Amino acid sequence: MTMTSCANTPPETPEEATSTTAEREFYQLKVYTFDTDEQVAMTDNYLRDAFMPALKKRDIGPIGVFKQIPGENDSTRRTYVLIPFSSLEEVVDLEAALGGDNEYQTTGSEYVDAAHDHPPYRRIESTLMQAFVDMPQMEPSGLENPRSERIYELRSYESPTEQYYHNKVDMFNAGGEIKLFDRLNFNAVFYAEVISGSKMPNLMYMTTFSDMASRDEKWKAFFDAPEWKELVAMEKYKNNVSHADIIFLSPTEYSDY
Repeated sequence: MTMTSCANTPPETPEEATSTTAEREFYQLKVYTFDTDEQVAMTDNYLRDAFMPALKKRDIGPIGVFKQIPGENDSTRRTYVLIPFSSLEEVVDLEAALGGDNEYQTTGSEYVDAAHDHPPYRRIESTLMQAFVDMPQMEPSGLENPRSERIYELRSYESPTEQYYHNKVDMFNAGGEIKLFDRLNFNAVFYAEVISGSKMPNLMYMTTFSDMASRDEKWKAFFDAPEWKELVAMEKYKNNVSHADIIFLSPTEYSDY
């Protein structure tokens, strides 16, 4: 979706900033990249048996764990972990809390104490986000069909400048893009502003579908919708996306989503 021009939206007052920020969750998206099947299995065991239980003891969750569906030009094995936090302090304090959790350290010892020449992954990439004003809390997809059939679509929209990025965020919120996704039952899990990541300035969001056919039908309905045609024609929203990444994911059997 490529559109833009900079919206001259007034800054929030201190009162508005306090009322909205207090309700908006923070998200960490961790992406594990693997070289071997053994690494995949070791990290799955760690996430399922040690990491997720440790976070839930601290009332952090629900947590989504997904596998990337390989594409024609990218067969790299990746696991995506989506974690909601109530505050930035909770993000910062987590590592220290896990370091003092004996049950976590014992259960996850294969991963935690892995040798330098036998690591459980190639690399971890982390993105920190804050939920959009118009969807301040993460929501389960609500799908009831078998997990193996579901498609989770993760999108990242990059903008040419920070100004255009804020314009695209405004398009989702005040512009009504989120409302259109809701009307067409895209089953969004989250919409978020990226605070820290490798592709800034950008936003990210995740929608869910019962299968790929349903996904294709809903996107066709989106582009055919009168609300979208009106929105994309607005001069103030021109050129606010310079690049889009679309990633298809499948939930693990132990994911909370």
